[in-house]
Amino acid sequence: MNEAVQPGSSAPFGFSDAELAAAATPFRDGLFSGQRALITGGGTGIGKAIAALFARLGADVVIAGRRPEPLEAAATFLRGFGGKVVTQSMTIRDPAAVDACFDALAESLGGIDILVNNGGGQFPQAALDFSVKGWNAVIDTNLNGTWYMMQNAARRWVAAQRPGCIINIVADVWRGMPGIAHTCAARAGVIYLSKSVAVEWAPLGIRVNCVAPGCVETSGFGVYPPEGAATFKESNPMRRVGDVQDVADACAYLAASSGKFITGEVLTVDGGQQMWGDPWPTGRPAYFRL
Repeated sequence: MNEAVQPGSSAPFGFSDAELAAAATPFRDGLFSGQRALITGGGTGIGKAIAALFARLGADVVIAGRRPEPLEAAATFLRGFGGKVVTQSMTIRDPAAVDACFDALAESLGGIDILVNNGGGQFPQAALDFSVKGWNAVIDTNLNGTWYMMQNAARRWVAAQRPGCIINIVADVWRGMPGIAHTCAARAGVIYLSKSVAVEWAPLGIRVNCVAPGCVETSGFGVYPPEGAATFKESNPMRRVGDVQDVADACAYLAASSGKFITGEVLTVDGGQQMWGDPWPTGRPAYFRL
């Protein structure tokens, strides 16, 4: 269960395990039977929701992340859906760790069919205050780590002469992201990297797409100051936040046969934020208040 709590509130952000298990979805049972999906950052938040939906739809799932404790807790929950669940404690920032992960999965599962790059992170801060270490940490995780996973998966699919599907979880970068400019830079890099290799890898049977969530409520909301989180529901013309199932369903759509003629695309799940909205993770500065 997501445990992050809004400052000054007793209500947790995000879905509980029971809510993830019962969330409505338009996809049929068994949709991903016989397929193996690797989800980075799969122990919490959006990644856990994606893993839960793929497990519910019959896939064997691998969840990867830095911290073993949330991975094991999530794995216990995911095994309740009846399929194989494998955990990989690793950092995507280390190319050697990424390679070792894929080696282990080749031995234990025979490889994977679907890669969902959800692992990443950022912190709210004014761009003038970024340290070199803070900037590099976000870029190295969100851009470089995603690339290490993409390239490793693709090389193995090519060697095995098998098709593959990559889905990169990015962000709603279209109007900039003041307050988290470092992740905006990294996610924009992933988007155009994905578009580039989608063309290169199309003859190889590898599809590469992105899902760009807007303000979607997860346990991660708890890292933002109250004045920042208060702006999220005003970030789009629907004037509400999305939920993790919105993102999970988007991933299933792209990974299933419904996405078989889609590559190099960004599916934006943001309630219209790209057209209208004003989220400020650090809180809206006085200058920008209307």
